[in-house]
Amino acid sequence: MSKEFNEKEYSIKMDKTIQSFKKDLGSIRTGRANASMLDMIKVDVYGQMMPINQLATVSVPEARLITVQVWDQSNVKAVDSALQKSDLGINPQIDGSVLRLRIPDLTEERRKDLIKILKTIGEKNKVSIRNIRREGNDELKKLIKDKKISEDENKVFEKNIQKVTDDHITNIEKILSEKEKEILQV
Repeated sequence: MSKEFNEKEYSIKMDKTIQSFKKDLGSIRTGRANASMLDMIKVDVYGQMMPINQLATVSVPEARLITVQVWDQSNVKAVDSALQKSDLGINPQIDGSVLRLRIPDLTEERRKDLIKILKTIGEKNKVSIRNIRREGNDELKKLIKDKKISEDENKVFEKNIQKVTDDHITNIEKILSEKEKEILQV
């Protein structure tokens, strides 16, 4: 086999896409309090957009409660505003520099909306994985053109990249179905 093409590099890129996908799913509310639900929310303070976890301590003292202890009292209103504008559908209660977020039970309609959001995120990540595959195949075409690998090596590499792509897409679908079950659980 040729040393010119490193298929492991593309597998690693696909693994990173899966990790990013899992992180995105962690921010979707499932009826249970989870500090990572707030990871995607940015607050406009000090002239820039900052994640909440850089402005406050986020903790989960109970199964249906998240507390946000804002470090700088002057940022409480900005954090409150960002939380209300987010798509979490949660109204924070302010107690000094602490915001309390009660996580309500999910309605059937909200569950269906969350599943649509999940599928959209899943599809975006599948497209990312397919783009990584295309990138690998383009590199193979260039190597053949430059006569650095043979046609036979090309076929083996293409087959291997396709298998890795299929495995990662199957993994995304498995993760999606687990998250769907978690959301539909009453």
